[in-house]
Amino acid sequence: MSYRVAVRALCEFTAKQGDLDLRFTPSPTALEGMAGHATVTSRRGDGYEREVTLEASYHNLTVRGRADGYDSTKNRLEEIKTYRGDLARQPANHRYLHWAQAKVYGWLLCEARTLESLEIALVYFDVVSQKETLLVETCTAEHLRAFFETQCQYFIAWADQELAHRAERDQALRSLTFPYGEFRSGQRQLAEAVYKAACTGTHLMAQAPTGIGKTLATLFPQLKAMPGQQLDKLYFLTAKTSGRQLALNALDSLAGQQKPLRVLELIARDKACEHPDKACHGESCPLARGFYDRLPAARDGAITRPFLDQATLREVALAHQVCPYYLSQEMARWADVVVGDYNYYFDLSALLYSLALLNQWRIGVLVDEAHNLLERGRSMYSAELNLLAFKGLRKTLPAVLKKPIERVLRCWGDVHRLQADAYQVLPGLPQVLINALQQAVSAITDYLGENPAGVDSALQSAYFDAMQFCKLAELFGDHSLIDCTLLPAHSRSNAKASVLCLRNVIPAPFLASRIRETRSCVLFSATLTPQRFYADTLGVPANRVWVDVESPFRAEQLQIRLAQHISTRYQHRSASLQAVVDLLAQQYQTRPGNYLAFFSSFDYLQQVTSLLRVQHPELPYWEQTRSMDEGARNAFLARFTDESCGIGFAVLGGAFSEGIDLPGKRLIGAFVATLGLPQVNPVNEQMKMRMDHLFGTGYDYTYLYPGLQKVVQAAGRVIRTTGDVGVVHLIDDRFGRREIRRLLPTWWGSPS
Repeated sequence: MSYRVAVRALCEFTAKQGDLDLRFTPSPTALEGMAGHATVTSRRGDGYEREVTLEASYHNLTVRGRADGYDSTKNRLEEIKTYRGDLARQPANHRYLHWAQAKVYGWLLCEARTLESLEIALVYFDVVSQKETLLVETCTAEHLRAFFETQCQYFIAWADQELAHRAERDQALRSLTFPYGEFRSGQRQLAEAVYKAACTGTHLMAQAPTGIGKTLATLFPQLKAMPGQQLDKLYFLTAKTSGRQLALNALDSLAGQQKPLRVLELIARDKACEHPDKACHGESCPLARGFYDRLPAARDGAITRPFLDQATLREVALAHQVCPYYLSQEMARWADVVVGDYNYYFDLSALLYSLALLNQWRIGVLVDEAHNLLERGRSMYSAELNLLAFKGLRKTLPAVLKKPIERVLRCWGDVHRLQADAYQVLPGLPQVLINALQQAVSAITDYLGENPAGVDSALQSAYFDAMQFCKLAELFGDHSLIDCTLLPAHSRSNAKASVLCLRNVIPAPFLASRIRETRSCVLFSATLTPQRFYADTLGVPANRVWVDVESPFRAEQLQIRLAQHISTRYQHRSASLQAVVDLLAQQYQTRPGNYLAFFSSFDYLQQVTSLLRVQHPELPYWEQTRSMDEGARNAFLARFTDESCGIGFAVLGGAFSEGIDLPGKRLIGAFVATLGLPQVNPVNEQMKMRMDHLFGTGYDYTYLYPGLQKVVQAAGRVIRTTGDVGVVHLIDDRFGRREIRRLLPTWWGSPS
């Protein structure tokens, strides 16, 4: 059996050395890089070969890749690298890696063409000046062969153990058994659908009730399918920390069978950083100093600990004095299952997506609580610029940057000068302003390249915002809006200021390409109804499979009560307070226990608790507050015990309306005092118009479906096992409408 590796991956393994250095160094964008390559190759003669596909083997290792270009008249192979700034400032370890890649390509070409010698050229192309710098070495084929074999020898021991691990892993997964003997009701149906999708290479949307064990029911069949489908990796993607922990618990129950399965947890950089007061380079952080020199030993240590959750990975990293976060980035290459946030695969510059493309992996993807992907996807593909941030640069701006920034400010002023309303959607991209931003980005990039030390944080922040804005402007289409919001005028100048937003409405065009790159993508949630709404907005291919898993719960377990005499509309909230408090107190007095009460806003919640405190001081309650940290959230949930009684007040759509598990007496009921509809405001109204234009269902797609999804998720906290019984009060007269009732779970039965 042969192990296949790309030239770039081989050299990054064998030829990286020295410090981890993340000091800002301006580099070309992906589009500038491609354009730079095209410019260089267009300057060559007619006989010049571009993108030369090459492959060679050493023992059981197959190395493959595409060399940038070969000039047969000069017998010269070229490795093209684009850059900005001063080439003399390029770190030595970067240059060493570039030479390694060029020389490996050189041997692959010599073997393919039976060449005795070859010129190897590093072509550094400055995307600003459009000038080339050539570094050329003449190498014999024997020298290149020796270099190639040295890299292979360094890698081959790793390749051998990877092949052995893969064979052992696949054999173990074939014999994997469900850890709890029997499936719960509904769990088997979901598992069978996931397994079939994985084996047939189709994409699955699965709606399954809360409490049946969806996490294990999706992980287990995907793991079983890995050997037969020759899957390299499985990604389990979550929206929240709670979902990530459930996945790790499920994988731990499977790994408890002594299966050789490498599991990796990815967490955010700020949560993994050991020295938040230090910069990410060797002159500042001890864990960055000599990072690549110590990485091989850390990597070897990490693969002996197959369950690399946050704590274990940190332990390994610190034992070898390397950065835990960047060790996790490295181990993403070698793990079988990666558990992390949506952004690691679906974001514009996602790590896992990039690795899958680079290495041509066959992957399976599980998207947990997939209803959250709509809002998360929108945020990934939106960008915002604040005029005040750019105006604030004037005081400290270097002289060389004053002209391009002032041009941005003038063009921006032209955009909103005639704007009468506080909020307005622009008819199209303000191309003059976009051009000015692009020129400013280019100027700042050049400046930072010449002045890498002591970069002003405000300038760097504005620069990154502008780059993201320009990048998304290149991708602008019907899926997005561009709008301008006027800010209150300055008291001194009375000049207008504004926020410009590229606002994604439909993330489907961006997410669809990520989904298509998978062997099978499974999007699952307790609330994926209506199917068409989520398929349209998330970009799930038309040949998808849909399964609505039968609920294991009975209508007798859950009493649904409608408070149709109460309106929770904004204009009626003051009038609703007494009726809501009376309902809460009556239910609690009838059956004391633990309840959750959900409201549309913190203001509404606090108005209710203020009245409850006065009229029923004996009734225990606790409240969600704005910006609760993890400790406060845990303390809120800790109040729900088998012995306690009281009402926890929370905001619908917040941290406590999904992803929490309070079975048995820990929670016996819920009150939902809102329909959950998003606020009617100019932004949502514009989104409604765009949804109506694209799908013909603007109101439903913008307001109704997202609102009811939150209601069903919140009510789903009550019944978690087949032994639970409870009550849900739906407080609003609109819950009695037929078009609302049809969107509620069918197993709930008839409300009273």
